[in-house]
Amino acid sequence: MVVNKRRKVHKYRAGVTHGGGHRKKRRGAGSRGGVGNAGTGKRAGQKVPSMDYKLGPHGFHRGGSKPKGESINIGYFTSEKLSLLEKSGDVSREGDIFIIDLAKLGYNKMLGTGSCTSALKVVGMVSAKAAEKIQSAGGSVE
Repeated sequence: MVVNKRRKVHKYRAGVTHGGGHRKKRRGAGSRGGVGNAGTGKRAGQKVPSMDYKLGPHGFHRGGSKPKGESINIGYFTSEKLSLLEKSGDVSREGDIFIIDLAKLGYNKMLGTGSCTSALKVVGMVSAKAAEKIQSAGGSVE
C-alpha cells in the first residue's frame, strides 16, 4: 500500500521565512556576495591567495615517457577486411599471399591477438606471437 506523504513545504506555510533564516536573507542576489572569485580583492588583515595563483598553469610537470606508436592486432586482418583493403589499394596481393606494409597503413607494430586465416607477408615490426601465427598460416615476415 502506498503511503501518501505530505510535501515538506506544507509545514512551512505558516512561517514567514520557509526555513530560510531571517526574512531579509533570501530576498534576492544582494545577500549572495558575488559569483565565482568575488571577494578576493582588497580586504585588510586577510591572507587571501592572489588571482595569479588560481588562474593559468603553474608548478613543475614531468615530461613523462614518449608516446609509443600505434599497434594493430593480427585478428583485424580477416579475409573480408583484406579484400576491402586490396580494393582500396592499401594491401597488395601476389597469388594467394597478401602483402601488408604496416607503415603504409599507419601502424608501427603488429601484435598477436586473434587468429590468422590467410597467408600474409608482413613488412614491419611484428611481435613473436604474431610472427608464429603468420608462419603457421603459410606467410612470412620481413
